[in-house]
Amino acid sequence: MGKILNEIVINAPTEKVWNILTNLELLEQYDPTVKKSTLISTEKTGLGAKRKVLMLDGKNWFDEKITDFKINKALTFQLTDCSFPIKGLKHSYTFEVVGGQTKVQQVMEYTVKFGLLGKLLDSLMIRKQSDSGIKKFFDGLKRYAEKNQ
Repeated sequence: MGKILNEIVINAPTEKVWNILTNLELLEQYDPTVKKSTLISTEKTGLGAKRKVLMLDGKNWFDEKITDFKINKALTFQLTDCSFPIKGLKHSYTFEVVGGQTKVQQVMEYTVKFGLLGKLLDSLMIRKQSDSGIKKFFDGLKRYAEKNQ
């Protein structure tokens, strides 16, 4: 299983960052790699809320649901289906107040498809592309949260 760790400090209250991340239809407003995010559950937020995300390239997509929801403390999304060579992926967030700012940490854990070939693909490109995408996501989240105060 692969694991990628990222964090960012955002000059906004934790509640603001939390509300952005838990509004499942807002993703395309701040993630530059996303074309469209659509709610696919009756729950708009909270445990079990689900969304379908179409990537900017127009061909890749994923479905995910919230599996951990501790307000302003912890949030986890679990992929339920996707077009990527991944068979299991979850990304978990924790929040910490640091001098009036919010430090957001993300741990992404994933398993690749295709056995040894998948592991080779992971070491050559999947891990790097995933980490790059997370950094773009975090930069977009920071800009959006700080601009919309």
